[in-house]
Amino acid sequence: MGLSERKLRQQQEVKNQIIASSREIVNMEGWAALSIRKIADAIEYSVPVVYKHFESKEAITAFFVAEGFAALKKEMEACVVPTDPIEKRVQQLAEGYWLFASKNPKDYELMFGVGLPTCEMHQQVPAIAELANYLRQFIDELIESSGKKDLNTCVKYRSFWSILHGVVAIELLTINRWDSVCPSEVLADSIQAFTQSIQKN
Repeated sequence: MGLSERKLRQQQEVKNQIIASSREIVNMEGWAALSIRKIADAIEYSVPVVYKHFESKEAITAFFVAEGFAALKKEMEACVVPTDPIEKRVQQLAEGYWLFASKNPKDYELMFGVGLPTCEMHQQVPAIAELANYLRQFIDELIESSGKKDLNTCVKYRSFWSILHGVVAIELLTINRWDSVCPSEVLADSIQAFTQSIQKN
């Protein structure tokens, strides 16, 4: 292995240490406790070394936000059975969303700390745009299956995501039921009402 390759590998190892230590600090103390100084102390490097890889604390949290949305999409995809009817697949999406939030509460809180992702965030974070496009495919199919021509896909997409986030925020984040990974009856009822509002005349 050449000198340049060894140097690149060492830099990646340090970056991985920064990421791992950041996550450990967050898991122990929460996102508010995360700081460049604390990370540097944890990995036993100087503060400038951390800044070499991440220009600020915000850059570190942005990394975790992007990673979180990619993981959320993966969790939802794993729950969907492609051959099932569209209304059932929409329910499966909701279950995957719930499972991700229940297993990754601190990541979820960071990802949605200021509410649902804005259009600007879609443009800045590819992982958010990819998840949004993935969800919209299901909403488009659900609307198409209804035969209705007067439904706004964007509105229905936002409504769907708002339902998911609202139930998670109320039932998981506020009362810390992290020991339960089974989607609630409230979530199932809400998604059923959502699909019926589109499909029924």
